[in-house]
Amino acid sequence: MAWSEAPHAPPAPPLIRLSGVEKTYETPSGPFTALRRVDLQVRAGEFVAVVGKSGSGKSTLINVLTGIDRVSAGQVEVAGTQVHALREGPLARWRGRNVGVVFQFYQLLPTLTVVENVMLPMDFCGTYPVQERRARAVALLERVGIADQGDKLPATLSGGQQQRAAIARALANDPAVVVADEPTGNLDSRTADAVLRLFAALAAEGKTVVMVTHERDVAAVATRVVSMADGAVVADEPVAAEVARG
Repeated sequence: MAWSEAPHAPPAPPLIRLSGVEKTYETPSGPFTALRRVDLQVRAGEFVAVVGKSGSGKSTLINVLTGIDRVSAGQVEVAGTQVHALREGPLARWRGRNVGVVFQFYQLLPTLTVVENVMLPMDFCGTYPVQERRARAVALLERVGIADQGDKLPATLSGGQQQRAAIARALANDPAVVVADEPTGNLDSRTADAVLRLFAALAAEGKTVVMVTHERDVAAVATRVVSMADGAVVADEPVAAEVARG
């Protein structure tokens, strides 16, 4: 009997799927369309960099993906959840458990220590036993290289250290997706490169990372670059493996 290859398993469905997404804001000068019929799919473990000029729709794309903004039309699906259809309460709980968000300006609570900031998502969602939360937070701070800063207030840390703390906080509930909006925008080039490498390491470990970022050096860390202009995706290209490895 002739030998034949075993059939290949079908590819896993996309972890993130945006279909026909539009977002229009009402402004004093009239409606402004920030997203125009955006279709985008992201598979588990990808590191997708979203690039484009200011006003191209990058941050709005991130906001509708996480449910921070509601779509005007279209569908947003993340890990099988119809994000656009969730009401506010369930949406907040879903986001807390499934998506880690990292902002340009860190958004750490100034009156809490760094380790308390990292524990906050666990407290909000009740994802880990109370007695385990501090140890998990310390382990995450160690993962991002600032475990020795855990009992300090955020204002005493450098910008790079605060952003690392924000990344640790985003990982608190072990989300499948990590979303970052210009996470290196306030950092010097050396610190920014280190933060980008940290996101690349997370993707290599299986996290799905979607990041709005400047175009500088992004191909050295991302596996895919999505370019936007005037609210639309104008290019979507994989990064060659030898480039991504640096």
